[in-house]
Amino acid sequence: MSAAAHRRLATESWESLLRTQVAVMRELHKEPSFKELGSREYDILYNLTRCPSGWLRLNELNEHVLLTQPSISRMVDRLEARGLIHRKTAEGDRRGVLIGLTEEGAALQKEVGRAHVKNIMELMEVALSDDEMRTLLELTNKIRESVASR
Repeated sequence: MSAAAHRRLATESWESLLRTQVAVMRELHKEPSFKELGSREYDILYNLTRCPSGWLRLNELNEHVLLTQPSISRMVDRLEARGLIHRKTAEGDRRGVLIGLTEEGAALQKEVGRAHVKNIMELMEVALSDDEMRTLLELTNKIRESVASR
């Protein structure tokens, strides 16, 4: 394959991945459950459920969500005002602030999460076989690992 053909293939592959992600997210944003809790708010609550201690620093959360640090800070303020998350001072680091889910936040995440997973399954099952989903998972993990090692 020529260098120009290789560049074109890389660009077309990237654009296809990006356009697919946008199309899927647009479809998922139609979920009625995302009217009560936005998808970015859900992303924060979801990531808080995944940490073993139940608490994360803002900078750690930033590594897992698709928002900038100032946007995360504002979103955390809004989620805290709604009673979905709370903050505490990190042990041994008086300047460090940890955030975690409240009971209400955990319950809402589970409720929205069930509807979200159902919609994801419906989208994926129609488009891909189990083997194709495994291949997609392997390929996207490979790309992320390559980016992380740069």
